[in-house]
Amino acid sequence: MAKIYYVGDWAVLMGPVFAESPFNYEYKGIDIFNYGEWLMKAFQSSGEHEVKSVPAWDFYKMGPGEYEKILEEYDVVVFSDIEAKNFQLAPNFFDREKMGKGILTLPDRTRLTVDWVKEGKSVMFMGGWLSFSGEIGKGGWGRTRLKEILPVECMPADDLVESTEGFYPVASPEWSDFFGNVDINNMPPILGYNQTREREGFDTILSIRETGDPLLVYGEMGKGKVLAYMSDPAPHWGCNIVYWEHYNDFWLKCLKLML
Repeated sequence: MAKIYYVGDWAVLMGPVFAESPFNYEYKGIDIFNYGEWLMKAFQSSGEHEVKSVPAWDFYKMGPGEYEKILEEYDVVVFSDIEAKNFQLAPNFFDREKMGKGILTLPDRTRLTVDWVKEGKSVMFMGGWLSFSGEIGKGGWGRTRLKEILPVECMPADDLVESTEGFYPVASPEWSDFFGNVDINNMPPILGYNQTREREGFDTILSIRETGDPLLVYGEMGKGKVLAYMSDPAPHWGCNIVYWEHYNDFWLKCLKLML
């Protein structure tokens, strides 16, 4: 059994917003969505694994020592649609009551993640508007020490590739048998992905048929393992594949690589 800590793919909807005058704006309602429910259920579908799904804001708000406890307790960490600022900033840096009363520093979460992987654990990196380089570079993974363990190279700026017609995955010949009964050729189209470059020493399992860009890349890093899926396992990029009959089996196969 694997214990999986899944960060990201949550959202808060505030609204609708009503403007009753030029000076009066009111929000009517608030909803919280866990778009990670599909991937979480896929990992749990065999009954073997345990998943804890948390929003990016909970990861950001972790106090000193809390992330270290997570890394000790879990076997696999998944990051999806969580920009680098969640690793690099902390609420204490913006608390005026703490300023001037001592040096404000905290353990570097990117360093902790890199060291954790090299010591033998696994990380799965998922795509989205705030992953890899992301929209207008907001993801920023390639500007952090995460680039040491990413199995692909991030683009220097905006990396979003999108199409309303979608893109189709294709398996590398040497990996075509890995998925068994999961027919990759019948995988539904994805509506977008993060463009990256292949990195020497890692295996490209899936590519984008129309462009040749890597989609699913795997490899070992030190004693640990890393996997990158450059599209979103959830809507909107993944709004077709989450209803694919082989969705659960596909992700269980990917998880098997990490264990």
